[in-house]
Amino acid sequence: MTDDGNARAAALRALVDNVERVVTGKRTVVELAVVTLAAGGHLLLEDVPGVGKTVLARSIARSIDGAFARVQGAPDLLPADVTGSSVWDQHLEAFRFVPGPVFANVLLVDELNRTTPRSQAALLEAMEEGQVSVDGSTHLLPRPHVVIATQNPLEHVGTFPLPESQLDRFTVATSLGYPDPSQESAIVRAQVRRHPLDDLQPVLTTAAVAELQRSVREVHVADGLVDYAVRLATATRTHPDVELGASPRASVQLVHACQALAALRGRDFVLPDDVKDLAPAVLSHRLVVRRGLGGDRPDRRRIVTELLRQVVVEAST
Repeated sequence: MTDDGNARAAALRALVDNVERVVTGKRTVVELAVVTLAAGGHLLLEDVPGVGKTVLARSIARSIDGAFARVQGAPDLLPADVTGSSVWDQHLEAFRFVPGPVFANVLLVDELNRTTPRSQAALLEAMEEGQVSVDGSTHLLPRPHVVIATQNPLEHVGTFPLPESQLDRFTVATSLGYPDPSQESAIVRAQVRRHPLDDLQPVLTTAAVAELQRSVREVHVADGLVDYAVRLATATRTHPDVELGASPRASVQLVHACQALAALRGRDFVLPDDVKDLAPAVLSHRLVVRRGLGGDRPDRRRIVTELLRQVVVEAST
């Protein structure tokens, strides 16, 4: 392991440890969030209300000393409420662009599936290209930039289901879930006087995170592991329970996430276990599954787990 690799791993672990000071008992989810950030991706949290989704997003923003913004999904949300708009400046006698919340380093979009397709589409360019286009002008987003979106499973898919193109922009989808009673007691005790988030201090700067994202791409991925990731994605497209499988974008993002996970684990090379550990979180939410004989849809994560048993790693990898 090189000195750069050691420094990279130490920085990522410090970020995980710092966020976990507030989001207690959910280290696996915190690690997934940090991996998503380090990979330059975006995170989808599919969970019930009140389990700490907003706290997770705020903790990440504060830990990297980044700007945080929150957008509440609602049917009357307009694209300009997210991207910003041009307003007439009487002093300049010209239109001036006023940036929207998407220009934060960490943007939390709460209940994204409650927004209309038009407002959902306002995020597509930002998530894919790191920019927004308003009134014919292109505006670059800050670096780093991560969208953390939530949707409530109790609403099933919500008022306006997220289209496949939107889901495909999210590198990782996961859930926090309810804490066990001992963890919940610890959470309540920690907030009796004040919220631990109030005392959370940055451990990295946004510039350091941008450099980490660049450095993570230097983590070695053997050709055999690239092929393994692609074969997993390809297998989802021919599974009998799947109507629409993972895209080539999913293969790319799976490899990038594996590079970030390897870096977090203190390695400068990716192992098959990295692919196996991340495949359910990276691939499952992208699948459109067929209804079964009873009218129920097969579990997407179960399908990916099944494929992990079927698609073997080549011996030369």
